[in-house]
Amino acid sequence: MIKMMKNSWALFIGIGIMMIAHGLQGNLMGIRSVIENFNFIATGIMMSGYYVGYFFGSNIAPKLVSRVGHIRVFAAFASMASLSILIVAAYVNPVVWTFARFITGMSVVSCFVVAESWLNDRANNRTRGKLLSVYMIITFLGLAVGMLLLNFDSPENYKPFILVSILLSIALVPILLTKRKAPKFKKIGTLKLKELYKISPLGCVSSFCTGIIHSALFTLAAVYAATVNFSIFEISLLLFLITIAGALFQWPIGYLSDQFDRRVIIVLCTTVSAVFCVLSIFASGHTFTSFPTMQYINVVVDPGADKLMFFIFVTVYAGASLSLFPLNIAHTNDFVPKEKFVAAGGGLNFVFGMGAMGGPIICSVFMNEYGPNSFFIFLLIFHIIIALFALYRITKRKTEDNPESTFTPLPKNITPLGMELDPDTGVNLSNVDKKK
Repeated sequence: MIKMMKNSWALFIGIGIMMIAHGLQGNLMGIRSVIENFNFIATGIMMSGYYVGYFFGSNIAPKLVSRVGHIRVFAAFASMASLSILIVAAYVNPVVWTFARFITGMSVVSCFVVAESWLNDRANNRTRGKLLSVYMIITFLGLAVGMLLLNFDSPENYKPFILVSILLSIALVPILLTKRKAPKFKKIGTLKLKELYKISPLGCVSSFCTGIIHSALFTLAAVYAATVNFSIFEISLLLFLITIAGALFQWPIGYLSDQFDRRVIIVLCTTVSAVFCVLSIFASGHTFTSFPTMQYINVVVDPGADKLMFFIFVTVYAGASLSLFPLNIAHTNDFVPKEKFVAAGGGLNFVFGMGAMGGPIICSVFMNEYGPNSFFIFLLIFHIIIALFALYRITKRKTEDNPESTFTPLPKNITPLGMELDPDTGVNLSNVDKKK
């Protein structure tokens, strides 16, 4: 394993630096959009541009890698990501920013495809899980550090945007200087969505709703916090806690899901998330009139609101909510043979992406119509949908014990290629193993 890490250091450093830049960029744009008085809908459309680009890039990147190779694709798209943030700094306009977010999403996912297929090539059945764990830790830590960098300078200045561009450019260096030969690109198998839904209706519905929830959470949490007059430090701390909770909660929840019916764990996680959405609203100090009109009354956070409790509630919410995606994959894998694990994971990733493209837009409509605290109302609605559908599915099918399927903690930006790093897949892409 140590030898494997030494051989992969360039890749991990490059991705780590890129995630720092990525963690800073999206939230920086969200806060700046509030400062520039973009309305919520314009901000939601702009933030969704990232997921549209991510969805588009995940389809074209594999073809480009197979044609021109890993290093060229990584270099080209890291450069495009660096360029996109400079466009943002130069032209403060929602339309221009939406295009820039699209370029960023397409570029970032292309770099993920390169990194994850490279790691797959270096992994064998003994090291695959460990490499995935290291990759996940680096991904979440990079995002968390990037969010703390919001304190580097005021979002009104150009310096934070330049910092993002510098970090993206630095991320290129380790990959371009690596001595190791790039791997041959391996195509992954696929499952049609209709077939995937027949295999696991809950996996598909929950993944779609999870995509909506997670995209809204990561793109509009900073917008929400800025709108209710949190300081830059408070915003960065809130985002840091959300990201770290998403990583730390996966291991205990994963352990429970391997011991009990995963559908029950999904219900528990999404119910806990719903409860803490409600608690976060009360802790924030905002008030609404009766639902469904929900005419917003207070615009400014109540000075007496307990921010410490708000931070605790949102942290617990994030930990439970961000564990849903790997739970969906593990649950679906309970009903498919081992050789289809990767294809099933790739299909759920596709479904997740379809939901993610609409999440920020729909959530921004809620916030525009009913005020900032409807951010949590929006998340609450989709958590309830997951819980109700999961309870319905429990009555329709008995649980199945698949000894080959276990819960695997996953970073939130995993691509279909990254699914092969799951030790359960048994996919052996190591050159060493091939020689044996």
